[in-house]
Amino acid sequence: MASHFRPVALEHASRLLNHGPTVLVTSAHDGRRNVMAAAWSMPVEFTPPRVAVVIDKRTFTRELVMASGAFGLCVPGAALADATYGVGSVSGREGPDKFSRHGLRPQAGPVLGLPVLEDGCCAWVECRLIPERHTEEAYDTCFGEVVAAAADPRVFDGGRWRLHDGNPALHTLHHLGAGAFAVAGKVVQARMLR
Repeated sequence: MASHFRPVALEHASRLLNHGPTVLVTSAHDGRRNVMAAAWSMPVEFTPPRVAVVIDKRTFTRELVMASGAFGLCVPGAALADATYGVGSVSGREGPDKFSRHGLRPQAGPVLGLPVLEDGCCAWVECRLIPERHTEEAYDTCFGEVVAAAADPRVFDGGRWRLHDGNPALHTLHHLGAGAFAVAGKVVQARMLR
C-alpha cells in the first residue's frame, strides 16, 4: 500500500504532539503486536526530539515496549473515535489482535519497523525507548527519542497544523473520559500585540 504521508523534519516532530491529542501507542516484539490509546503524551526535548507517554506498567503494550525498546505514537483523527475508544478499553494480551479487531491496517515504520497507522490518522512518530530504570520501575511514564515522523499533508504541512472545515475527519481527538472526546478544529490565529 503506497503511503500518501510525507516525512516530517525531525525539528518539527514535537509539533505533531504539542497540542495534546489522544495518541495510539503501537508496539511489537517477537511476532506479537499491540495498540492502545493514551491521553497523556507530550514532547519533552527539541534536539534530538524526545517525547514522553504514560503507559501503565501492567499493560501488554508496556510489556512489548520494554522488550523491544521502541514504541510508535499515532495521532488519530475524529473518524477513528470508535476505534480509539475500543483499543483503549480492552487488553491485547488475550484474544484477537486489536489492529484486526478494530479494522486498523498498520504499516511498518521506516526506521524501527514498528506498526504505524495512516488510514484515519493525522501523523505518527517512531520512537526508540530511552532507558530510565528508576522511572520505569516507579512510574508509568516512558521516554522516547523520535527517530522518524510523518504526517498527512492535508492537516500538517510545512511544520504546522492546518485544521479547517475541509478536513474534519482528520481533526485530532482530545480525551475527556468515559469514551467522550473533544475534537480540535476551530483555529484562532493570534496577532502580535504592540
